[in-house]
Amino acid sequence: MNSNNHIKAVFFDLDGTIRHSVPSGGEVFTDYVMTLGLQVSHEDRIRATRWEHFYWASSPDLRDDIMAHSADTENFWIEYSRRRLVALGAPAEWALAYAPKASIHMGAEYKPESVIPDDVRRALLQLKQDGYLMAVLSNRDRPFQETLHTHNVSEFFDFSLAGGEVNSYKPDTGLFEHALKHVNLTPQEAVYVGDNYFADVVGSSRAGLTPVLYDPIGIFPEADCATIKTFDELNSVLKVI
Repeated sequence: MNSNNHIKAVFFDLDGTIRHSVPSGGEVFTDYVMTLGLQVSHEDRIRATRWEHFYWASSPDLRDDIMAHSADTENFWIEYSRRRLVALGAPAEWALAYAPKASIHMGAEYKPESVIPDDVRRALLQLKQDGYLMAVLSNRDRPFQETLHTHNVSEFFDFSLAGGEVNSYKPDTGLFEHALKHVNLTPQEAVYVGDNYFADVVGSSRAGLTPVLYDPIGIFPEADCATIKTFDELNSVLKVI
């Protein structure tokens, strides 16, 4: 049984938290541009990964790129590639010149496997047995229940909610507020687990939930919240929140 008297629900991010793309796009992108001559250190990789998290957290740059390329997917990804090259430390002119080639490579060659890691499955089973209400809240545009079903984890969740369904994307608070209203809980009764500090921790904190950051490679060492490197740590963290 749930031994935490005030936490009744555990909400999760989807992509990068529950569901993983293996290998990651960032890894494949970086390995490829290194073959083009760009020198990339471990610190460069971490910096670019932080940038990637910030960019996809409804950042001003993302909003600008969507506005500029709303009808032109090809140029959207070229601009994304240019920005990511700069984040990796590429000179501006080099990034501009090689962004199209990097974008074409990713479009043609990046075919990741979509997986639910074993530690995630173990944690979900334990939390379900402990009696927590569980849900998945994602910044996706459309419902993703089929994704949960295909990965054989839908049985663990009471519901799922996409940002596009309620026209609110993390770090805005609306997605969390809709989820709490759906199950008639207060923010103080819910925890949110996600891998993106800028979207998941900032957003859930603003909404009054207790955040738990999933950060297996130490992208956010300064995070001002509970942090786990593996889902095997989650149950213990919940007991002391």
